[in-house]
Amino acid sequence: MLLEGKTAVVSGVADRHSIAWRIAQRFHEEGAKVTLLVLPRMIDRAEKLATELGGLKVISCDVMSDEDIERSGTECSADGGTDILVHSIAFASRRALDEPFVTTTRDEFRDALDISAYSLVALTSAFMPQMASRGGSVMTLTFGGSLRVFPGYNVMGVAKAALEASVRYLAHDCGQRGVRVNAISAGPVKTLSARGIKGFTRMEKAAQAGFPLRYDEPFGADEVAESALFLASPLSRGITGQVVYVDRGLSILGNAGAETD
Repeated sequence: MLLEGKTAVVSGVADRHSIAWRIAQRFHEEGAKVTLLVLPRMIDRAEKLATELGGLKVISCDVMSDEDIERSGTECSADGGTDILVHSIAFASRRALDEPFVTTTRDEFRDALDISAYSLVALTSAFMPQMASRGGSVMTLTFGGSLRVFPGYNVMGVAKAALEASVRYLAHDCGQRGVRVNAISAGPVKTLSARGIKGFTRMEKAAQAGFPLRYDEPFGADEVAESALFLASPLSRGITGQVVYVDRGLSILGNAGAETD
């Protein structure tokens, strides 16, 4: 029971295919008390999922609202505090994903960076005081599109680059209080957000055929969740400010992601 006695807040559960949901399940299986932090429009869906794990607590939080974020942090602190914070939140408008990046509007750029990157900063700031005395672990989900151009990823790739830079700066600041901050760069997983990326299906098929590390089963959220479990546990106490690639080696290939529509 790697997380026995620990309390985890997992944000970004959209449905049962979400990487965040699989992470929440693994944390629960390893003994953690888990709270789901979800967008207001996802509250009903998240509450239904929560019943599958014995009725996890679900908190509605609009990450574009400082008041909502502060309230969520205060509520979790009053409920016993937090050891682990998982940030799995990202957004870009349909038009910004479908059209060439050069046509991205100011509003589309601002919203993508606010929701996908700044929300990590704001949530970490709100939760760090209660994590500081507990050897806390913060982690976020990213994608290799921050280093390469993936047609169809567009402004989201830029947002993920900002997210990864934020991880490094947060790791520096939070490390002074014993809190580590890392990112997991996941390979292609069929999630609600992934299905919104133009050409994702073709990219996913190419990845499954070209992974350097081969297993019989397709790549999926389970492998990402196992790495999240490691980062949440004391086994990772010497790791901070890192982007951990969980993609069966796909990111080492020079043509990774080249197969798109």
